[in-house]
Amino acid sequence: MNNNSDNQKNNKLSSEKYAYLKAEAQAPYKGLRKFIYLGLGASGAIGAFIFFAQLLAGKNVSDNIYNLFVQITVIAIMVFLYRWEDRKKK
Repeated sequence: MNNNSDNQKNNKLSSEKYAYLKAEAQAPYKGLRKFIYLGLGASGAIGAFIFFAQLLAGKNVSDNIYNLFVQITVIAIMVFLYRWEDRKKK
């Protein structure tokens, strides 16, 4: 009899665990997506820094301007997606 009541206590989810599971079911892999957005945004920032430095040095200006704008676009897209993920929460 005592064993049965222990099983019932173990089967019940805490309210925190239930809230976490419900949020994960509504937005699966949200944490992973945000991590990927941060990683790709950081990659774009590093690339933009390198291409900007090459522009300042005067190396291959015509190609580096295009590449700099591509990196800035990547950063802008990642910032937008990261903020969009946070807006969904509210």
